[in-house]
Amino acid sequence: MIFPVVLSGGSGSRLWPMSRELYPKQFLPLVGENTLLQDTLQRLEGLNPKAPILVCNEEHRFLAAEQLRQIGQLDHNIILEPAGRNTAPAIALAAFTALESDPNAVLLVLPADHVINDPDSFRAVVEKATKAAQQGDLVTFGIVPTYPETGYGYIRGEAGGELGQAVKRFVEKPDLETAKTYLASGDYYWNSGMFLFRADRYLEELNQHRPEIFQACQASFSAPEEDLDFVRVNKEDFLLCPSESVDYAVMENTERAIVFPLDAGWSDVGSWSSMADVEAKDELGNTSKGDVIQHNSRDTYVFAENALVSTVGLDGIVVVQTKDAILVAAKDQVQDVKTVVQSLKASGRDEYRLHRDVYRPWGKYESIDSGDRYQVKRITVKPGEKLSVQMHHHRAEHWIVVSGTAKVTIDKNTTLVTENQSVYIPVGSVHALENPGQISLHLIEVQSGAYLGEDDIVRFEDRYGRN
Repeated sequence: MIFPVVLSGGSGSRLWPMSRELYPKQFLPLVGENTLLQDTLQRLEGLNPKAPILVCNEEHRFLAAEQLRQIGQLDHNIILEPAGRNTAPAIALAAFTALESDPNAVLLVLPADHVINDPDSFRAVVEKATKAAQQGDLVTFGIVPTYPETGYGYIRGEAGGELGQAVKRFVEKPDLETAKTYLASGDYYWNSGMFLFRADRYLEELNQHRPEIFQACQASFSAPEEDLDFVRVNKEDFLLCPSESVDYAVMENTERAIVFPLDAGWSDVGSWSSMADVEAKDELGNTSKGDVIQHNSRDTYVFAENALVSTVGLDGIVVVQTKDAILVAAKDQVQDVKTVVQSLKASGRDEYRLHRDVYRPWGKYESIDSGDRYQVKRITVKPGEKLSVQMHHHRAEHWIVVSGTAKVTIDKNTTLVTENQSVYIPVGSVHALENPGQISLHLIEVQSGAYLGEDDIVRFEDRYGRN
């Protein structure tokens, strides 16, 4: 049986300002209505797989859980990494998990943030490769190249034949001239980062070639703990694990690596220029998403999140507008957006890390306005959810209910607050907010005080395990 293993990491820098450190691209609906993570899982339906195993970090856990819940695939199946250690350890944790329920488990390892425009062709190749994986081969999927890309690693397969070619070598990202020779030869494929192999075979190869990774992961998984929809491994043992990719740790060392060519409209959407490549274009090569007017512009990509964006006379430009940031870049220089993110981080600004919309397990909040000693937020609480019982040392709060009903507790006194009503929480009061209704609760929060940071929260009780 196939167990999908979805690797959901990322720093959120390459598609800034839409992606952020706490909201990387796999959680965004960049292509179509679903997010990239949801698309990754839903394109597997024709394979009749087991429930997916999602590996992600602590800070993304509630966001990941909500997106799995929305598509009916949340089932205590999210493994939390105590720290990022690259793909080889992440896959090892998933392998140990799968073997608990099936000694013959076959892992289909997928990044959470890729686009595949032809899912039928993708599923057909996976089905053909499954027999090889069941027999003990370690399968990787090589993307049939369409141009001499210098941003991907390459895989060289044996000449001749279209399926199950033995891997002759993995090569790093080439320069342009080398990439042209790879394309002309017909023997090289882009390294997709997707794999298919038996869980026990992967662990066997990992133990042979990188025993220190195997042992650290085995120790960390010796007594996993369930926490809501999450599986936690031992932090101390996992932190001893070296950081290494599955390519370096296993695939480049095993004698059983084979590559299956894949031609299914694949993209890793690793930059705004590649985003433009997977979207529909007008007769002048322009792509527009959102409220956009383009005049006399060519080969230009414009994304407008919540405002009208107009262009005049642009050529080869990317424009991305979000609620709190705007990016304007030449298409051939969009890789340098990471430098902007680094600058934001170095200067202590929050735009590299957070959107104005910040998601929590109970709902979300949006920062509307802020100034000296005050901050205004729009808060949405999902039906039946509750914020932690908490206290602030430095700020007081006013809550004004816009719609829905709020159950508010302040220092052991509980009351219902309805539309157009408000309540005041003094500094130092122990308080809680709950939505007892069947519709979402929307309210405006006005904070005032000497310090308004999110770390000024003392939690006494929390149903999400954050206290």
